[in-house]
Amino acid sequence: MSQPEHHPTAPGDRIPLAQKVIYGLGALVNNLLGAAIGGMAIVLNLGLGMNPALVGLLGALPRITDAITDPLMGYISDHTKSRWGRRRPYIFCGAIAAGVIFALLWQLPPGQSDGWYFWYFLVGSILFYLAYTIFATPWVAMGYELTPDYHERTRLMGVQNIFGQMAYLVAPWFLWFMQNENLFTDMVEGASRLAILIGIFVVCVGVLPAIFIKERMKDLAEAELQEHQPAAGSRLLANLKSFFSGFITTMKFAPFLKLCAATFLVFNGFMLVSSFQFYVIIYYVFDGDQSLGAEYAGWAGTVSAIATFCVIAFITWLSTRIGKRRAFFVATGVSMVGYALKWVCYNPAYPLLLLLPAPFIAFGLGGLFTLMGSMIADVCDLDELQTHERREGMFGSIYWWVVKLGMAAALAAGGFLLNATGFDVALGGEQSERTIFLMRVFDVLIPFVASAIAIWAIATYQLTEEKAHEVRIALEQRRGSVKAS
Repeated sequence: MSQPEHHPTAPGDRIPLAQKVIYGLGALVNNLLGAAIGGMAIVLNLGLGMNPALVGLLGALPRITDAITDPLMGYISDHTKSRWGRRRPYIFCGAIAAGVIFALLWQLPPGQSDGWYFWYFLVGSILFYLAYTIFATPWVAMGYELTPDYHERTRLMGVQNIFGQMAYLVAPWFLWFMQNENLFTDMVEGASRLAILIGIFVVCVGVLPAIFIKERMKDLAEAELQEHQPAAGSRLLANLKSFFSGFITTMKFAPFLKLCAATFLVFNGFMLVSSFQFYVIIYYVFDGDQSLGAEYAGWAGTVSAIATFCVIAFITWLSTRIGKRRAFFVATGVSMVGYALKWVCYNPAYPLLLLLPAPFIAFGLGGLFTLMGSMIADVCDLDELQTHERREGMFGSIYWWVVKLGMAAALAAGGFLLNATGFDVALGGEQSERTIFLMRVFDVLIPFVASAIAIWAIATYQLTEEKAHEVRIALEQRRGSVKAS
């Protein structure tokens, strides 16, 4: 394995630690909202008795609107000109709206029909995801433009991923908290109180990147927009044409598509088992004991989250030695070992063994979101070289729509897969042998195969450190920032 040519980070390209931390707090909010909306959905089944297929649809259907709102928000953010910048106003307002709507979403009155809960939650989820998009899309785009340096981008994404993983440190305990009989009368009341706490946190912390981070590319982006500004009479039509043209160009950009495909596969595989494995742990390892199963699932999630902090630091370091693409191979390959270990370690005779696969599986998302954000920032530079526009918002919106689509697909598939196993909540710990076997097969095989395909998708990704450096030099020559030396 040959060593890639290394270009040291210039002092002017380094991001102050305080700025990295504040940007990372945005990741904590972003991941907390994503983990909460997925992890708390189990309340609709176990707390309200809704059909798992309906619960899965509630996770999937709102994401249809994301296919429109995410790229549109990316375009709006890219083309906004204000004294506060392209990103900050939306981050500020979006954080407040997302926190308030999330809290209201879980105030579920008792005694209603499945249909009533379905429509209440569907409409509320659509509004929540709209607010979520207003916050998350500009926040992601802001990160892509904070530094032009190949390795400093990875360090930034490493820091933000560390803060983002703090959400997964607490999220595995949501089920334990919601169904705690010492605190609440039932799981539905627990979800109501938890949602209020999460909403308050999102509002208070989510606005910080908007207040304290400056946008590095603000002036350059405004200058580029001025060059492409349409005449006043044709502005609406020109903007629509520009939006669709930019969307198509982004979707046809081969390096970006490879990153999206890999992310969908790795993240989708993880999210599928993150909800599905609760059932495996409760009904296979602990024979239907929800309280004990929730406790051990919480410990497994905690071990995974702690391990992820170490993974992020290691992968950040490794990528500067062997390149981002090869570091991805290492991280995803190790996670596949973890998924395979679940077949042996999820054992009713030795329940503590279920903690063993967690550190290996942590390499999956720990490596994915450390490397992918940095790689997309490189892609944004290559795109600017070809199109003469800074379009971080469009790239970020489509990328994170793929992430959210993966989450929705996992939630929907999880419900239908659970039905396919023959699972019946009324049977408690008396599930059939076939049901338990199929649960275990799906829990192991699907993320393992998805990760293997992701490695294949990245095998031909060609935007190396040397290529990224060449792109930066070309951009700076064109901007007149540096000489060609």
